Amino acid sequence: MRTSPALRRKLISVAATSAALLTAASTASAVTAQETVSQGSAVPAAQTEAAPGTPAERLIVGYKSGTAEARSNPAAEADAAAKGEKTGEDVDFQRRLGTGAALVDLGDDLTKADVADVVAQYRADPQVAYVVPDRLNKPKADPNDTEYTKQWDLFESTAGMNVPGAWATSTGTGVTVAVIDTGYVAHTDLAANIVGGYDFIADTAVSVDGDGRDSNPADPGDYYAANECGSGIPAGNSSWHGTHVAGTIAAVTNNNKGVAGIAYGAKISPVRVLGKCGGYDSDIIDAITWASGGTVSGVPANSNVAKVINMSLGGDGACTSATQSAITAAVNRGTTVVVAAGNESDNVANHSPGNCANVISVAATNRTGAKASYSNYGSLVDISAPGGQTSTGTANGILSTLNSGTKTPSSESYAYYQGTSMATPHIAGLVALVKSANSALTPAQIETAIKNNARALPGACSGGCGAGLADAARTVQAVSGSGGSTGGTTFTNTTAVPIPDNGSAVESSIAVSGRSGNAPTALKVGVDITHTYRGDLVIDLVAPDGTAYRLKAASSSDSADNVSTTYSVDASGETANGTWKLRVQDTAAQDTGKLNSWQLTF
Repeated sequence: MRTSPALRRKLISVAATSAALLTAASTASAVTAQETVSQGSAVPAAQTEAAPGTPAERLIVGYKSGTAEARSNPAAEADAAAKGEKTGEDVDFQRRLGTGAALVDLGDDLTKADVADVVAQYRADPQVAYVVPDRLNKPKADPNDTEYTKQWDLFESTAGMNVPGAWATSTGTGVTVAVIDTGYVAHTDLAANIVGGYDFIADTAVSVDGDGRDSNPADPGDYYAANECGSGIPAGNSSWHGTHVAGTIAAVTNNNKGVAGIAYGAKISPVRVLGKCGGYDSDIIDAITWASGGTVSGVPANSNVAKVINMSLGGDGACTSATQSAITAAVNRGTTVVVAAGNESDNVANHSPGNCANVISVAATNRTGAKASYSNYGSLVDISAPGGQTSTGTANGILSTLNSGTKTPSSESYAYYQGTSMATPHIAGLVALVKSANSALTPAQIETAIKNNARALPGACSGGCGAGLADAARTVQAVSGSGGSTGGTTFTNTTAVPIPDNGSAVESSIAVSGRSGNAPTALKVGVDITHTYRGDLVIDLVAPDGTAYRLKAASSSDSADNVSTTYSVDASGETANGTWKLRVQDTAAQDTGKLNSWQLTF
């Protein structure tokens, strides 16, 4: 937003008051039970449980193709007995599954530590491709929150973030998320998950509450009169923006009321930096520092240090050294910083803090899974998440907690908003789920896990929307050891290949080496193609054994330029090492293009 002549200082604008409310084993040769206990201690809890808190009674063991155990039941039975002898447990081969994996029984009196010892033995065996618990499944009931059916962004198969699939493993327990925003207005669907925060607004012209910094982050409203925030800017009602953001992250869930939060086991620390007309860099910098456990002069130490920071805010220009310094220090303290890419339908490189380093920069998608019309884009975007688009219908926005007051607080309510401000808390909530599932992960590892387990956008995105649409279930499974991909090794071919108009297919090769076993269930295929009518293109990934995976079909209705995106392929049936190819064919006349580069991320 533009600086008011009366203030004559730079403000960071709330996305809601301008364009924002457009309305993330070591191998051992153990020979004694004592040695395998040390192995077991490194096995994630999720790989020892049939259900949360319940030790597994059976394991599913997948042997590598070509091994005797993969072909022969007696060999698998002998291997189970050998594993049992090494761990001192009674391990019995039960039967062969339809996939070829072996089901082995552990009995019904083992502790999780006992199970971990057996799992560690299998994991240390180079003949074993995977070992997972035979998990107990139960009928899945949706949360009983009365408005949950309206939260398409959480569960719809096309463009939802697959959140319910993560809840069996993690709900965010033990993680505090700092929402650096407008503060918090009391809401009974949030209250139980709110912990202490702080009001960092020093200037009383911005704070509206009549005082400067204090320990009360209550949101008094951020309405403004016409021209008050700059010449020609019309009047605006209070947004209650921070409360809407907080509800998406951690609204109380299964309480027969309102909406469900993505990380409903987490806690929200409201940190107020945005008031009338926005907020200052200086206040935001101190808020980032304090929320992540740093020291701010004159402010009491933070007793609710956040491992996740959500900043659904932004302004124009480059990321300043001052803001970057605060973000880098927060990340070095172990806090993941998630920020909005912005709502100017512009390259995020032009907007801070979405263009800062060491952040997860989030673009917004609509209900069809395409980039929302308002969302910023570009190579600095890391990931996309549902941000809604109310221009196609109010219910296509993001529903969350709010207040009905137009100026000052009135009765609590719920409302649909749209914006990268709404997409960002989806990722902040996912970070909380991930951190709760595996507390040892660093911010960089969390970001890598989210990117590596994203799905290809089901809709179009011009200019770059990051690694794709975040997938909560797949990411949480990955970091808890029950599936997905936490790897980050990338192989790239940057040799440009012309694509002949309406001609034969061209291919570009990448030789993959140094990997063990098969490719991941979410192999990332990054593609950069320049083309004047991308609907003409058919794109396939060809595995080392010649198997082709269709990435993109031709479409006569897709007249947009270029293909700049990342596809996700279940390549778990393919050996990772070998020569992979990208095959591209132009199937219609009059348009030309070039494959600039492509990459595989394992």
